[in-house]
Amino acid sequence: MKLVFIGKRHPQQRDLIERPYGRFHYLPVKLAALGHEVSVVLCSHNGSPSVSVEQLGVHWIGHDLRMLGLRGLLRKVNTDVRAFRPDWIVGISDAQFGWLARRLARGLGTRLAVDAYDNFEAYMSWNLPLHLLWRRSVRDADLVTAAGPQLAERLQGHRLGGRPVQVVPMAADPDFIPRDRAACRVQLGLPADAPLIGYTGSWARNRGTDVFLQAFRSIRRSRPDLRLVLSGRQLSGMPAEPGVLAMGYLDDRALPPLVAALDVACVITADTRFGRYSYPAKLCEAMACGIPVAATATEPVRWMLGGRTAHLAEPGDGAGLSSCISGLLDAPQADYGLLRDWAHSARLFDAQLRA
Repeated sequence: MKLVFIGKRHPQQRDLIERPYGRFHYLPVKLAALGHEVSVVLCSHNGSPSVSVEQLGVHWIGHDLRMLGLRGLLRKVNTDVRAFRPDWIVGISDAQFGWLARRLARGLGTRLAVDAYDNFEAYMSWNLPLHLLWRRSVRDADLVTAAGPQLAERLQGHRLGGRPVQVVPMAADPDFIPRDRAACRVQLGLPADAPLIGYTGSWARNRGTDVFLQAFRSIRRSRPDLRLVLSGRQLSGMPAEPGVLAMGYLDDRALPPLVAALDVACVITADTRFGRYSYPAKLCEAMACGIPVAATATEPVRWMLGGRTAHLAEPGDGAGLSSCISGLLDAPQADYGLLRDWAHSARLFDAQLRA
């Protein structure tokens, strides 16, 4: 089949054309490997010039809102999609691309698929017109896929009895594999002998990081050699704290060794409109590296970990999180059963397209 994916060019500040990353890159690539003819049309708003390249069996096209204006961007995207003559148009990565995919599919009389990895309605909650357009795209799509069952159930409520939403889970990118811990610490200049716990991403109270900091302080009272390794762009909200090693924003190639250097990877979320439907990629990455994980027990995270209680602490429970991390430092556990990769997720998506 001929598939066109429509999405944003820079998820997590990563240029999908220049820096392969995550669901929006690997699902199209793995579907192309299954024999589909795949084109990915990506939109940006940072002044990037238009681009058209063939990589990994996929035709990647990029257009920019600031360079072309809204009408010019829509005209370019429409021309590219019409020229490809797809069997399916797939909206990915944000609510506005569900709307755009629906608009294109209606204009071409083409089947529509919508893929969601988060609860997009938790973003910009004030933007009710966009959320209405998103719900319409979910309602009208021939196929809707979600990163996990909790999000699938939410989206099913927008389907008005339509075909059931299907689960296509998250996975780790291929560079996240088990590595020699000591070698990774040497590579990154991390302490060789200190116990290291790690957190990646922005430091924000609404994600439960205040509770995480309380847990870290509690553990350090009995383990003064414990270090907390932080990486990410937005660490400005992190107060000066003894034992914290702030790495800042790291190059893509440094992230897998950073995860592999840890004794415990911490995945902190919160019981919010976002957190209740979030399936963290960082959790997949830590599991793929064979690293013990201490995580907030939201329903999506509990599902991703198969209910393994040794890795879970209830949202907002600083004492429980402290106990969870301490237990994994004393008795490491990293047996997560059979881990699936992006090729597996692509096969699930392929099966739904054919169905």
